[in-house]
Amino acid sequence: MKEASAILFSIIVPVYNRPSEVADLMKSLREQTDKGFELVLVEDGSTQRCEEETRLYGDGMRLKYYWKENEGRSIARNYGLDRADGDYFIFVDSDCILPPDYIERLRGELTRHYSDCYGGPDAAHESFSDTQKAINFSMTTFLTTGGIRGGKRSMEKFTPRTFNMGFSRDVWKKTGGFREMFSEDIDMSTRIRLAGFSITLFPDVYVYHKRRVDFRKFWRQVHVFGMSRITLQLLYPGSMKAVHWLPALFTIGAAVMIIVSFFWIWALLPLAIYLAALWIWGIISTRSLKIGSLGVVAAMVQLIGYGTGFIQAYVWKIILRHGRDEAQEIEMRKGK
Repeated sequence: MKEASAILFSIIVPVYNRPSEVADLMKSLREQTDKGFELVLVEDGSTQRCEEETRLYGDGMRLKYYWKENEGRSIARNYGLDRADGDYFIFVDSDCILPPDYIERLRGELTRHYSDCYGGPDAAHESFSDTQKAINFSMTTFLTTGGIRGGKRSMEKFTPRTFNMGFSRDVWKKTGGFREMFSEDIDMSTRIRLAGFSITLFPDVYVYHKRRVDFRKFWRQVHVFGMSRITLQLLYPGSMKAVHWLPALFTIGAAVMIIVSFFWIWALLPLAIYLAALWIWGIISTRSLKIGSLGVVAAMVQLIGYGTGFIQAYVWKIILRHGRDEAQEIEMRKGK
């Protein structure tokens, strides 16, 4: 194993029709205080390619750019892994912006306490839209399922996510890379842990994550997250914990309260108290009345979107015993 000070990092990014996002990502990489990295961009069948962005912002950067037929993000990441020269691989989404000291902070963490695999949190950049900031609040607050995402320890065993994670070349050699499926990052993290490698949260190694730009796209994203939790349970029996049921229970509980309220209005009181708590905490956290209010909408989209996806997949795959439809999952994941 190389000393952390000598590690070359390979930042591997799958891209599908996101030239403007790639431009923002590359601008942030160009500003890195630690230049000991290469960028491996893999266009996964894009019709809107980012070649022009690589020419505009790739000066002085060690850069590899590839275009391939559309097969899905995991296959694109594995394609990048096969062509990367680094000793340690970093994975971020194309809609991320890295703080200028990201690589410097990561190298420092690995120098102080090396880990075979790491993950970090995400945050909202000041340039993001109010909707993006509201979605970020919803996805990170302890009042929603934010406590079970990549930047938290408290609600379940820490699981790095591909919007901000990395692992060593030895990990790749033993695990074989990503599987093309929903929640491929959770699957990868699980296999890394089962292979006996160390996994560490680096809370100061964060990225700015744009996420979805509107609530319709956000709904589809979290709905898929809910469905994928059932797939992970089928792959790894016993991996589903009580906390993963919370969005589904919230969805069912909210529906029951609304129905009962037609006969007894006070049935809505628990839901009203929860929404008020979300609203107040959103305003305090974001320091904005507008973003805090939008955060309540984002939280409802997140919880109910995830909850309905979870319920739908649980009924179809477990109760009705249809199991995984791997071909369908791969087709749905292509280019998403």
